[in-house]
Amino acid sequence: VHLEETGGGLVQDGESLTLSCKISTYFDERITCLGWSRQRPGEGREGIATINMDGTTTYADAVKARFTVSQESEKNYLYLKMTNLTAGDTARYYCSADSRSPCSGGPNAVRARWFQFRGQGTQVTVSS
Repeated sequence: VHLEETGGGLVQDGESLTLSCKISTYFDERITCLGWSRQRPGEGREGIATINMDGTTTYADAVKARFTVSQESEKNYLYLKMTNLTAGDTARYYCSADSRSPCSGGPNAVRARWFQFRGQGTQVTVSS
């Protein structure tokens, strides 16, 4: 599985930004769970959103009601729409995937999920 993120950048407090992720699979690899994670300065990586192949989504509490994860119908692109961004959202954002099991659990499980695959990441900086 190869994941490539685009769309990061510098935005002002309160603005919106949408990240994209191109998903490539090889040798009949079957993805069971997709999501986004991030790593804020000085902190470890945390999951923030997951989407199952049936479209069900779950969000970490820190981003719920502000971020929306979605998948293109052909299922080779994943998106993260982020609204009302704050300085606390400054982080490197990673598109993530798993082929071992579906996404499951609530917000705490999303936050703790360690994905099997992830991209190189894209930097989002929010200036206050």
